[in-house]
Amino acid sequence: MNREYHRWYTERLGRDMELLIFGHAGAKVLVFPTRDGRFHEYEDLRLVDSLRHKIEAGQLQLYCLDSVDHETFYCFWRHPADRIRRHMQFEEYILNEVMPLMAWKNSHPCTITHGCSLGAFHAVNIAFRHPHLFRKVSAFSGRYDLTAGVEYFSDLFDGHYDDSIYYHTPSHFLPNLNCDWRLDALRQMDIVLVIGDEDPFLENNRQLSEVLWSKGIAHSLHTWNGRAHQGYFWRRMAPLYV
Repeated sequence: MNREYHRWYTERLGRDMELLIFGHAGAKVLVFPTRDGRFHEYEDLRLVDSLRHKIEAGQLQLYCLDSVDHETFYCFWRHPADRIRRHMQFEEYILNEVMPLMAWKNSHPCTITHGCSLGAFHAVNIAFRHPHLFRKVSAFSGRYDLTAGVEYFSDLFDGHYDDSIYYHTPSHFLPNLNCDWRLDALRQMDIVLVIGDEDPFLENNRQLSEVLWSKGIAHSLHTWNGRAHQGYFWRRMAPLYV
């Protein structure tokens, strides 16, 4: 299996960023790690191995991103407005640096966004915000409203709310989305949500699913037994849904 390590300094974030590429051809998969996960997490959790057959067959090529969550949503010493601003810089890095690299290395027309846990939030958020860039989103064990406290998970913005948070919260901006071309692009996307029936964010997934149906956006919501919020389950999900 082809494996490549890349690292470069990005002015958008003012720091070096690293990523790993697995595979040589096929649909390009933009892989977000879990909360504070590193670019090698997907490999460490043996999720790359779970997709080995598809990767070696030239069906998928993974681009595994590094995380800046400890500088954004989980940087509690920053003001919440600065947390979301830093996240927006991360999105700019992906759109203007990572995705051009993907296009340069691989001309396949299909780009997929994928992630587990907080990575699922990232995958859904960027795909729903820029649906013309993606053909599929595959999100496992995700939370799509970071302002809502559930179980021991708190509001990651400490009660602060502004337009930037709104436009980076799929559960908030999607119900009010009336842009025809964005909705058309979403309706052409293969959207796959997977969640455990004991996961604290099950209801959030169901609510997002209801909004998608109300907008005429076909998708699938798969519910697994138990919490299903760890590598053991994600390794079983990946070959089915990525």
